[in-house]
This record gives sequence, C-alpha cells and structure tokens, in this order.
Amino acid sequence: MNKDPLSYKNLIKGEIPPWVYRFLKHTGKAINKYSMIREGDNVLLGISGGKDSLALALALSLRRKWLPITYNLDALHINWKEHPVPQEKIDQLTEFFANLSISFSSVTVEMRPESFNGEFNCYLCSRNRRRILFQAAADKEYKLIALGHHLDDLVETSLINLCFRGNFSTMLPVQEFFNGKLYIIRPMIEIKEHVTERLAGAYNLPVAKPVCPFDKTNIRSKLKPIIRELCKVDKLTREHVYNSHDFSCRIPQSESLPHTTLQNSHFPKTK
Repeated sequence: MNKDPLSYKNLIKGEIPPWVYRFLKHTGKAINKYSMIREGDNVLLGISGGKDSLALALALSLRRKWLPITYNLDALHINWKEHPVPQEKIDQLTEFFANLSISFSSVTVEMRPESFNGEFNCYLCSRNRRRILFQAAADKEYKLIALGHHLDDLVETSLINLCFRGNFSTMLPVQEFFNGKLYIIRPMIEIKEHVTERLAGAYNLPVAKPVCPFDKTNIRSKLKPIIRELCKVDKLTREHVYNSHDFSCRIPQSESLPHTTLQNSHFPKTK
C-alpha cells in the first residue's frame, strides 16, 4: 500500500492496479452467480458512510462504466440524529458520489425512535435502518437494495446464529421480501474485509462512519479475533463457512440476467 494515499479519481480514470481489478472481478462474480443486477435495473445503495458501503458504490459504478449493460444507481445515506456526521463529511460524500455519477441523498433520522420504548440494541438498530431503506425503495418504486456486507460479515453472522441461537443460518447473497416485491442484494458477499480496508486507505475514500454505541462491545467485535485465530489454523476458514451454506434462495433463474463477466476488453488495462 502506498504511504501517501492516491485519489479514488485515479480509479475512475481507469488507472486500476491488479489488486483492485481482482476486487472488481470477484464482486462481479457474485453478482453474476446470484443474478443480482440485470439490464435496466434500478438499485438503491444503502450508505452508512463506512468503508464497505463506499467500496460497494465504487465497484458498482466502475462496473457500470465498463460493462456492456446499464443500470441505475441511487445512494441513500442514513445520518443518525443522535450522532450526526459533520456537514464537512456530508459534503465529501456528496462530491464522491457525484464523481461516481450516482445520485446521492442524506437523510437525518432518529436512531432510537419512540416506538422502541426506551430499548436499544444492534437488532433494533439494524431493523430501523432496514425500515428506512425499505420505505425509500418503495417511494422510488425500486426492487433492489444493495448493501455493503462482505465475507467476514457472513462468517460472523453464521457463528452468532450457530453459537448463540442454535441454528446454522446466515445473511443471504440475495434476500427476498414481501413475496418478491423487494430484494436485498449483497454484491461483496465473497470479498474479505481486509480488501475494503485496503481500498479505503489506498485511495482516500471519504469514510464518514457514524458513531455506534456498541462498536467495541457487541458480539461481532468479540468474534473477529476468534475468526482470525481460526484462519491461522486454516487460511480458508472463511471460505469453508461460506461454502457450507446452501444459497438456493435467489432471484428465479428464469428471470435472470445473462452472465456478463469482467473481461480485459471491457476494462482498461491495469497499471
């Protein structure tokens, strides 16, 4: 990694090094495998402001630029009223998405609405965020919501459900809601977290992660070092957990988009 970060605008110009090309290619692999995005689709990006959601936006924008299909991207940033992101950061995000040719908006909402009756935890926070995204998608009549979950998120969710809830389930690459009226898609589901960390650092992405009251104390934070230790025993631990799941729940193949892989003819030469 460069000591002095480059600008993400270099990637937009087509100056894509091999490791970033691999990131884009592997993201595209999951999109094609699970038939996530098709010609003419409208996709709402759920943006937290963290490294993962910005990496996802970058990947989808670059793929749209060089692949022989078109789809529309809108980004919605959720800004918690209790822990607001500074306006300077909002301005940086606005510029970032403008450079990616993605429509961007930021909405300030309550993290702990009155309906929680004074209760608050990670589940309620996630449900609140999802509710906001669902409403935004419904208002725009969009069927697809793309989230920046990655392979490490899937592994952590698998272990949480197995060890603390007694079932072996996890987040799905494509998750259906309301009898097919809405789908959550996770294009980076095969990408390891260290890749998005490297991307954010190497290309100075305008990360504006909101404050999380449980960021250092929740179950996920406690599982991360355990997973790292397991990977010292077998470096493919994450992949094994991923492959142990049956992801048969996806958009019907009869409606699926023909596979469009990332070929060198579609992408500029790597630097």
